[in-house]
Amino acid sequence: MSLLEIRSASRSFGSLLAVDEVSMAVETGELRAVIGPNGAGKTTFFNLISGLLSPTAGSIIFDGQDVTGTKPATRVGLGMARTFQITEIFPELTVRENLLIPVELAAGLKFSPRAPAAIQELIDQRVLDLLGTGNLDARADRLAGELSHGDQRATEIMMALALNPRLVLLDEPTAGMGDQETYAIAQLIRRLHRDAKLTIVLIEHDMRVVFNLADRITVLDRGKLLAEGSPKEIASNEVVQAAYLGKTE
Repeated sequence: MSLLEIRSASRSFGSLLAVDEVSMAVETGELRAVIGPNGAGKTTFFNLISGLLSPTAGSIIFDGQDVTGTKPATRVGLGMARTFQITEIFPELTVRENLLIPVELAAGLKFSPRAPAAIQELIDQRVLDLLGTGNLDARADRLAGELSHGDQRATEIMMALALNPRLVLLDEPTAGMGDQETYAIAQLIRRLHRDAKLTIVLIEHDMRVVFNLADRITVLDRGKLLAEGSPKEIASNEVVQAAYLGKTE
């Protein structure tokens, strides 16, 4: 059974059909890339998966459970986490404090006072582990708003990881980055996939990242599923080349 199944999902906005009967199945431990030209419906598709939007038709199945009508917070509780195109952090808080918030939420302390000493020790250790995973140790006590774009993105990804997800949705994780920052974020994603054994679905425009990281690639075009396959299959697909990868005659 697939960890995530999207079954003939559609979403319309008035007369605009942004996602048109798209189906996709993601296996546990897979790294799936979703690509397509601007306006292909990728972010709307992500919004359907994460619950920010409800599909006009079709269904979303997560770990065998129909979550089509559930709210984003419910899906987070089931093990789904997401980052956004525009980095979502608390710029006025330190990196450590940014990570502490989701760690405490994951520990069930949302409406509780400071945890007992034994639990607080586990929470503090979890924050330290996340700082290490994200290569953020040296920036732990800096305000997140002062960091480079790449470090802010790494902080956001670690905040998602703090929720102990089984599925992470990354919306254009390297957008707006230079080569060095892109490489660092790609390496972070690779570590999360290989070492933490996370199932990851990402939207990405940088084809170097896509073809170096993805197990399988889903291609959308004008809201429809254009193609799906391994990186090798997608790279050699003439329909994809004509529509997106820029093949010239």
